[in-house]
Order: sequence, then structure tokens, then C-alpha cells
Amino acid sequence: MSDLIEIFSLQAGFLEMMIRGTSIYWALFVLLRLSGRRDMGSLGVADMLVLVLVADAAGNAMSGDSTSVGDGMIVVATIVAWSVLLDRASYHFPPLRRLLEPERVCLIRDGRIVQSGLRSEQITHGELMEQLRLKGIESLAVVKRAYLESTGEFSVIKTGEPVSNENSTLSEP
Repeated sequence: MSDLIEIFSLQAGFLEMMIRGTSIYWALFVLLRLSGRRDMGSLGVADMLVLVLVADAAGNAMSGDSTSVGDGMIVVATIVAWSVLLDRASYHFPPLRRLLEPERVCLIRDGRIVQSGLRSEQITHGELMEQLRLKGIESLAVVKRAYLESTGEFSVIKTGEPVSNENSTLSEP
């Protein structure tokens, strides 16, 4: 029983572990947010950050690098709490969402490539064409809009029937 108590007892203080978890979360969040989103896939920056940090914090506590499971649990709880807090806050306060999440970038408008969009996201013409092929697009002429979404994924809307503005997903943010 004393071994079990020793495993879960805190080596560092509760506040120290919360400060460590908070510091690492925000430092990595800012770095990942500034680094761009092209390679993030379908996970948002905050989602990927939580996965990496929780895995690392939990891994250290479980593998013995940390002598206390309790310390690891505090760091994990702090990281998850920040993620939940930011998700809720950005839902209720749209200006915060615009600060925390990148806006979508238009890459093709009415069959024409938007060079400024490619340049701002450092996407080559070849990479754009690859994404269009993956979406089954044979020609730029059939593309009404193509966006790089905030998640890092490409979305393509083909030309077709006109849609009223109130039902359109094309309205600019």
C-alpha cells in the first residue's frame, strides 16, 4: 500500500505542475499557430497540440521518467482544461476564434488561381494541382472556389446551379 501512495504522491507541487503544463501549452500553441497549417491534415492546431502534450505528459508519468503519476496527471488535466476552455471560449466569443484559428484562404476563384492565396500559404502550383486531382477535378474551369480551410484541408466547390447568398458557403468571413 505504501508503494501505491508513493507512486501517486506529488514530487513537485500542484501549482508548479499547473504552471509547467500551462507554459508548454501556450508556447507550443503560439509556435504551431505561427508556423502555418498546411501539414496539419484534418486536425486543428489545438487538437494536435493536446494529443502531443497529453501523450508526452502521460508517457513520462507512466514510463518512470517522472517519479510521480500524480504529477503527470496534474499536467494532463491542465492541458485538457486549457483545450476545453479555449474551445468553449472561442464558441461563445467569435472575435477570440478569429484570433486562435486561421481564416480560410481562397486559392481559386471562378476558375482562376488566386496567386496571393498561394503565396501567403506557400503552396506551389504543383501542390494545388495535386489537391485538385485528389478531389477528382480535371480542369480549373469547373472550379467555382477552392479554399485552404483553417484545418489545413483543401475544399473545392464546382460550378453549377446558382445558390442564394443566404444558403451559400462561399460568403467571405
